[in-house]
Parts: sequence; structure tokens; C-alpha cells
Amino acid sequence: MIVCIRKKIVIFAILIIVAIVGVFGTYFAVKEVGYSPKTEYTVVIDAGHGGIDGGCVGKNTGVFESELNLAFAQNLANQLENLGVSAKLTRNDGNGLYDSSQKNLKKSDMKKRKEIIEDCNPELVVSLHMNSFPLSSCCGAQAFFKKGSEQGEKFAQCVQDELGVQIPDAKKLAKVGDYYIVNCTDIPSVLVECGFLSNPQEEILLQTKQYQTKICYAIACGIVKYLNFSN
Repeated sequence: MIVCIRKKIVIFAILIIVAIVGVFGTYFAVKEVGYSPKTEYTVVIDAGHGGIDGGCVGKNTGVFESELNLAFAQNLANQLENLGVSAKLTRNDGNGLYDSSQKNLKKSDMKKRKEIIEDCNPELVVSLHMNSFPLSSCCGAQAFFKKGSEQGEKFAQCVQDELGVQIPDAKKLAKVGDYYIVNCTDIPSVLVECGFLSNPQEEILLQTKQYQTKICYAIACGIVKYLNFSN
């Protein structure tokens, strides 16, 4: 099932939020910038994995990546709606997108995601994932883009810049990533690894509503920033 959120942008200014981390906690400073969109923008938000493919698993709590990907995708979709940007989710429940009658379920799942993206014909694609690595000290959110895609790189760096400002352990630079979801179309696309389930502290943080909202807020800011630059 696909969730469609369509809402025309009727405002002439949109908010770019800068997160400020202080000694006594985190709060947001809001800056209004000139922004005069001509059309309705659509962003496809892809929650990675699903169904029998749970993705990586938290080492301490046993949480499945697929569950967190969906929670982040729904959170980001709600934030984009509030900013007047249309969003479509590739999935809105725990099921995968594969045809169970097919021999290669992963290939079937990926094919369906591509079909959804092409049917939506969006301006941008964001795929949300969780990372894992044998070294448990590894942490931090990072955006990846298609090799050779100039617009994909610009989009990914807009997202990474906002993550870097708002999330203390986020990486500083976006990187090339050889992922199907960013390679399958020419639409500017990013895959965001929101954090490491192999890191004990980050594993806990990624399961909290507050941290999910904070990361999705940064991604939403990156989306708005890119649309502002490309408009």
C-alpha cells in the first residue's frame, strides 16, 4: 500500500531550521528565507527492507532495521507535509514489496520500489536505512548518492550539511554509494544511513521518538535547502 500525501505549496516563505546544541539540552532556532515555489513538489520516501527482510538487527535490544526505517519514513513524511511538500511512501506497514510468488524476493522488492518511484515522477527520492559495523564504536548518520550524479551529490550534501549541524555525531561529507535505490533512476536520490544499530548508545537513541524527529527534521531541512537552490 502506498501512502499519498498531496498538498500544494501556498506559502512564499519556508522555514530552514538550524539545530543548536547547548549545555542544557537541544533547541531549535528558526530562520525564514525567501522561497517562492512555482509548482507542487513531490518526494518519494523509501523505508528500506520489510517483510521477511528485516535488515540489520540491534545487538542489545534486537530491534529490526525495517521497523525503524518505517518509523523514520512516516516521521519524515509528516514533517514534509507540514512544510507543504508532497510525499509518497513506498511502504506504510511492516510488509515487504516483493511478489511472494517470485523466486528472487529481493529482486522483486527492488523492482517494485523502482516502479513506485517512476509512477510518482518525483523531484527527489530519499531512502532511509540503519547501519551496522563490526566495530561497535562506529556511529553517525551519513547520506549517500549515485556515482556521477551531479544533482544527486548536491542533494546528498545538502542533507549531510544539515545532519552535521543538527546531529552531533553525524559525518561531515556525503559519499558515493553503490545502492540500487539511488542507481535505478536519474532522479536526484539519496540513501541516508541514520545511525548504527551496532553502536550501543546510538541503537537506543534511534528508537526514541525525539531522536527520530530530530534526524528527520535535519533531512527535511536538507530537502528544502536543495529545492531552494535548484528552483
